[in-house]
Amino acid sequence: MLGILNKVFDGTKRDVKKFEKVADQVEALQSQMEQLSDADLRNKTEEFKSRHVKGESLEDLMTEAFAVVRESAKRVLGLHPYRVQILGGVALHEGNIAEMKTGEGKTLTSTMPVYLNAISGKGVHVVTVNEYLAARDAEEMGQLYNFLGLSVGLNINSLTKDEKREAYLADITYSTNNELGFDYLRDNMVLYKEQMVQRPLNFAVIDEVDSILIDEARTPLIISGQAQKSTQLYIQTNAFVRNLRLDDDYTYDEKTKGVQLTEDGINKAESAFRIDNLFDITHVTLNHHITQSLKAHVSMKADFDYVVQEGDVVIVDQFTGRLMKGRRYSDGLHQAIEAKEGLEIQNESMTMASITFQNFFRMYKKLSGMTGTAKTEEEEFRNIYNMRVISIPTNREIVRDDRADLIFASTKGKYMAAVEDIAERHLKGQPVLVGTVAIETSEIISAQLKLKGIPHNVLNAKNHGGEAQIIADAGKRGSVTIATNMAGRGTDIKLGEGVTEVGGLAVIGTERHESRRIDNQLRGRAGRQGDPGVTQFYLSMEDELMRRFGSDNMKSMMARLGMDDTQPIQSKMVTRAVESAQKRVEGNNFDARKQLLQYDDVLRQQREVIYKDRFEVLDSDNLRTIIDKMLESTIYNAVDQHAPVAEEKDEWDLKGLENFVFANLLPEGELVESDMTGKSNEELKSLLLTKVNERYDARELELGERMLEFEKVILLRSIDTKWIDHIDAMDQLRQGIHLRAYGQIDPLREYQNEGFAMFETMQAAINEDVSKYIMKAEIRNNLERQEVAKGQAVNPKEDSETKKKAQPVRKTNPVGRNELCPCGSGKKFKNCHGITQ
Repeated sequence: MLGILNKVFDGTKRDVKKFEKVADQVEALQSQMEQLSDADLRNKTEEFKSRHVKGESLEDLMTEAFAVVRESAKRVLGLHPYRVQILGGVALHEGNIAEMKTGEGKTLTSTMPVYLNAISGKGVHVVTVNEYLAARDAEEMGQLYNFLGLSVGLNINSLTKDEKREAYLADITYSTNNELGFDYLRDNMVLYKEQMVQRPLNFAVIDEVDSILIDEARTPLIISGQAQKSTQLYIQTNAFVRNLRLDDDYTYDEKTKGVQLTEDGINKAESAFRIDNLFDITHVTLNHHITQSLKAHVSMKADFDYVVQEGDVVIVDQFTGRLMKGRRYSDGLHQAIEAKEGLEIQNESMTMASITFQNFFRMYKKLSGMTGTAKTEEEEFRNIYNMRVISIPTNREIVRDDRADLIFASTKGKYMAAVEDIAERHLKGQPVLVGTVAIETSEIISAQLKLKGIPHNVLNAKNHGGEAQIIADAGKRGSVTIATNMAGRGTDIKLGEGVTEVGGLAVIGTERHESRRIDNQLRGRAGRQGDPGVTQFYLSMEDELMRRFGSDNMKSMMARLGMDDTQPIQSKMVTRAVESAQKRVEGNNFDARKQLLQYDDVLRQQREVIYKDRFEVLDSDNLRTIIDKMLESTIYNAVDQHAPVAEEKDEWDLKGLENFVFANLLPEGELVESDMTGKSNEELKSLLLTKVNERYDARELELGERMLEFEKVILLRSIDTKWIDHIDAMDQLRQGIHLRAYGQIDPLREYQNEGFAMFETMQAAINEDVSKYIMKAEIRNNLERQEVAKGQAVNPKEDSETKKKAQPVRKTNPVGRNELCPCGSGKKFKNCHGITQ
């Protein structure tokens, strides 16, 4: 009955049947392709491109394209893809995972869908686990693609930006998963659109897909850098702010907790820091530090908003009164409070950008992968990546002998038995591959083999190039290779001369891995393409997995039966129990990765909004519409805070609104309290919008062609600064959010809600920041975009040139910002021609 149900519900068999029809059509074209000359085969590429442009889909072209690659591979590489490789190629083209056993030729299989998808001209990425494999495959398979008239690029870490851009512009690009993710993050940190290297993510074929999308899924890619903000500046601005007086030097709005410098306060700041103009664009950082120091002193109260504990500033939750350890105020406010309290100032946020592999690869228009072991993780691939696992039949029947596990009472007994087995097999010339879970295990086995005088190689997944060569030689007669389970993945073990006669490759496992998939990978090293082979796992009651399902009873039973370390047991019950434990561990790991993804999805949605906005700034030739929306948002928020509809007009704080307008939007005296008296909330918004638009128009006239670059400088600086601080704040929130579970609150929902509120606050801060500097900042001739933090090493030559450019321009007859303008308008210089100095 179960067999019938399996046949009915096994989608793989249905898929393979469908793929068989495609394979029939491809093979039917073989004689036709054999008659074509090399030039004719090459011309097929242009023909396919032309037909695709005219409306034929890639599916329409598939059988012909696959047949062309098949024939070309035979001529160029001396390899002719088998029928099962055609099946694997179709599975990959459809955006699925082709599960193909070791030695079935996955690399050659991928050439057919890669070629077909490259015809669209949108780029295909072939992803490998390390640079050695990327370079090897790009060189070997590159011969085939070049023969067919396609370009091949290799993207590795050591390339310059120009070289990377060229690699990504190729029809087919080989790269590691790490480099692809980092390039994506770097592209969203550039200051000019021309500095970006990647094209939109189209189609990726991931080799060893389980390793990249599952084993590495819990490790996010992070670009960290040294923030350019100096802790010294917090100390200086703190000392300056201490001496300021309420109403004379600054105004404080109790309701909104807003603090603004007055005209006298601005003059004092310019005098204290020996600068001409606090609103000059070169003093943005200083202005920000003064504002944060003011907030720290005026609006943040010790033992109410925060407490000082053991040298740290700890935030107090205003709703519950609880201490929120691990949380930090963003945007430099926490550092300003540390300066106020005389504490050591902690480093600013170091994380500039981050993304998980899960979210990066889900951005591809189409994603596919290949591996020898994916079926055990099928649920995860389907749920998270929307990819199905298709098991492709082997070209030849597997004759490998997979023996039942041998279980010993102690680890010592297990190692002794395994070493004896290795010695016996080595003596008769049979090659042996020993798989270990940990590096220390490989060292123990190695030490015992040395005592017996057995020559061997030890691998531990560090030297990829040397590793691949040792793994490739592991099938030679008499060779003994000890490898951690992940070492040498992606490299085929071919049997040497005379090895078939002595039983083929023997794989010996010294412990079961917590994932069945890793055990299967180790087994799959032997018995490739119908070769003979044997696999044997040695376990002990002291192994971690054995301890997990309560092996104490089993251990005492072995002792009662008088079994010592030389007598193993072979028990199907124990083997089933081990597999049951592995399934539980796999389930726990899947849940952990799923939870990570749920949390990262919150940041993903925010990241996509910010990166989209940022690209729009880089790409746009007119930013007026974007900035108009920001100005409108800032004005509406300010009016609603100071003159809310819900309150009576005599309770409105129009003086506070006047102070806000002077500090952020308009010159002094342009809009005063009396101008606003008697107006409704809507009328105030309309009045402010009109005044601000008039001011904006005037600025555009004064700055002319420089206005666009000025806007880009302001927008990029504000977005980058606030976003980096926001990433840090979200990270702090994430670390402490699990504690909410003690209060019967769902931590994930809380993280989503608070993260959303923090994102809205950040967007409002960006709007206010941009509004302030667009309307108030004064610029010099040397206007240029700058990174808010350094995320990677900078060429010293370029760095020194940048610093040279950033020197202030010397003026021959300086005019003070509060003096009358020399033009004779009667206005102060700062409100007239001072803007273009």
